Amino acid sequence: MSLLTPASEVLQRHLEHFTDRHVILAGDIQDEFAAILEAASVRVLTNQFHRWKNLQPLIGDNALFSATTPAEFIQPCDTLIYYWPKNKQEACFQLDDLCTHLAAGSQIFVVGENRSGVKSAESIMEGISTLQKIDSARRCGLYHGELEQPTTFDIKRWWRGYQIDNVKIHALPGVFSHEELDIGSDLLLSTLTNPMSGNILDIACGNGVLAAVIGTQNPDVTLTLSDVSASAIASSIATLEANKLTGKVLASDVYSDIDDKFDWILSNPPFHDGLNTSYSAVEAMILQAPKYLKKGGHFRIVANAFLPYPELLDKAFGGHELLAKTGKFKVYQSTKR
Repeated sequence: MSLLTPASEVLQRHLEHFTDRHVILAGDIQDEFAAILEAASVRVLTNQFHRWKNLQPLIGDNALFSATTPAEFIQPCDTLIYYWPKNKQEACFQLDDLCTHLAAGSQIFVVGENRSGVKSAESIMEGISTLQKIDSARRCGLYHGELEQPTTFDIKRWWRGYQIDNVKIHALPGVFSHEELDIGSDLLLSTLTNPMSGNILDIACGNGVLAAVIGTQNPDVTLTLSDVSASAIASSIATLEANKLTGKVLASDVYSDIDDKFDWILSNPPFHDGLNTSYSAVEAMILQAPKYLKKGGHFRIVANAFLPYPELLDKAFGGHELLAKTGKFKVYQSTKR
């Protein structure tokens, strides 16, 4: 059993609420609390592929990896435990979806770290469920209410779009640079000179912006996009379709489900896992990159200037180039010899 997060430790103080209930856990799940929770039944909906990979061996088909909730998966449940994410829009999107499929009278528990903004659950759920704080510990809040008014979820309301030159970008809440192009990706794109050719991997693809711009400007490239987030995968698929591009879009925890070799690997990699700073995914991305590149293939990333990536690139490739920098960001490239 892995260590529980503070949010799960707070839930542990209230196990009597769940013993005879059919529970679904959703939101920013960061541990395996679901596997030890004693209840009539336990299901987990996560949009994080690496979380699903950890839980699936423990609870089998009762763990589902998806951006949205299939009605038949949640309908047997009468209790929701929702882990509050750091992104408020993502919470609104997920709760709108979840509360469409639960019956009125279902129990709702919302838990999260105070710094995540969990306090706003009360106002967000107004008119849907009257939430009251029932515990405060480990710098977390736990809120409880009954579902009074189920929602009517329509995913079309949640899509956001913008354009970069003639490239259309589509994104769901919680996906990085959901409403506009972030300056890091913009800097990375400014370093790409056409024509580009061969197999291209956009890893930690988010809304698919890097692949979509490259694919639009270089119609002969072969595109592969990967991410751990189900919402990012849905967003990338929508972005490719909007630009009439073809590509393979897949869920992968860094390279876990990737088996090709590429001429280019590009990324604007995240360095957070939920609320916490975490470099482990980027470290793995850099150190394992040579295995997934063809000879002469290029690995190019944009990163906050303060991050210690040059040392990792030198360790993995024996050297790196600095292609561009601003006060905040740097674009690095290494080439497989």
